[in-house]
Amino acid sequence: MGENGAMSDRVVAEQPWSRQRLRSTNERLLLDRLRTSGAASRAQLARETGLSKPTVSSALAALADAGLVHEVGTHAPERGRIAVLYAPDPAAGYALGIDIGRSWLRVAVADLDGEVVSRTDVRNRARTSGAMADLVVATALQVVAGSGVDPAEVAHAVVGTPGVYDEKQRRVRYAIHLPGWGRAGLFDRMREGLGIPLEVHNDANLAALGEYTYGVGAGSRLFAYIMIGTGLGMGVVSEGRLFTGAHGGAGEIGFLPWPGRQKPETLEDAVSGEAVVESARSFGMSGQLTAKAVFDAARSGNPAAVKAVQLEGERIAHTVAAAAAVLDPDLVVLGGGVGHSVDLLLSPVRETLRELTPLRPKIAPSRLGEDAVLMGAVATALGTARDVVFERRSAS
Repeated sequence: MGENGAMSDRVVAEQPWSRQRLRSTNERLLLDRLRTSGAASRAQLARETGLSKPTVSSALAALADAGLVHEVGTHAPERGRIAVLYAPDPAAGYALGIDIGRSWLRVAVADLDGEVVSRTDVRNRARTSGAMADLVVATALQVVAGSGVDPAEVAHAVVGTPGVYDEKQRRVRYAIHLPGWGRAGLFDRMREGLGIPLEVHNDANLAALGEYTYGVGAGSRLFAYIMIGTGLGMGVVSEGRLFTGAHGGAGEIGFLPWPGRQKPETLEDAVSGEAVVESARSFGMSGQLTAKAVFDAARSGNPAAVKAVQLEGERIAHTVAAAAAVLDPDLVVLGGGVGHSVDLLLSPVRETLRELTPLRPKIAPSRLGEDAVLMGAVATALGTARDVVFERRSAS
């Protein structure tokens, strides 16, 4: 056969694959439209996507057969037939979110609509990194079992942790408040125990993404989430995407230098929850103190506690000023353990910021509070889980 004949054979051979790819593209287009804009009829989807009605009908039928969409009701227009409405089936798959903190471990399973179907919060009493890894696995498996979800339907998991995960060395760096957490292989151990693909992200980054997706950061062009608790960290979301830097270390503002009285300190030394306690002691408070106890005392008018909170607000203002100069955010969200008392901090933060810089982004408390990291993990896991479920169900 001549060259033209051979080319014809190649085109014919490619056609079935091309048709399959086109069908898959159309199905994904419709599924994404339904997920972002809500239930719709076939006619409405045809108008909005530019696909023909027969193409839309065929694609919806395939999605329904795969269990990716289902009928959710009808719509009666002023003229014409009653239209069936379609929406993504949230039970087509699930995502797992995990927040590992020094004091608490939080785990949640969510459906593909992002609705949490099961969660638990347990005290992190593990004394070694290995025990902590085992606690994560045991708790996650317990949450999945308690949800009634088939473990095989959990398509992806994301864990939030202090520090920065090094993919090449397969370990976390800079998690100074979790002793031994920098050991290589801990997250491989979790992956094996869970039997689910697992991503690892910095907790402040996930908190920022959680606040953007479910909280006060929604619609912000560029915002910074400052996490103040046992440590100090920052997550940056620009146009809906995390900014993590060249090596994942963007936002590790706790390492910024701070002029200490006796020796050089870091910004984390000056702003974290422990700094609030140390300030309160220096102003005359005594006993077994925690940051929460200091803030509670300040609400009751304790002079030493009030001074400590004022100083904390001023130091947070320096943190915000640094972030504003480098990033020019339209919003700065204050969260973490200290963020729970942001009602006491907003006034000194704003007053000091006016004295420090002409750059004054809007400052707001976290809406998600202690759930910010967990919901950021869920949101991140959902992004991959939806892709995995689509590919898996379309192929089958």
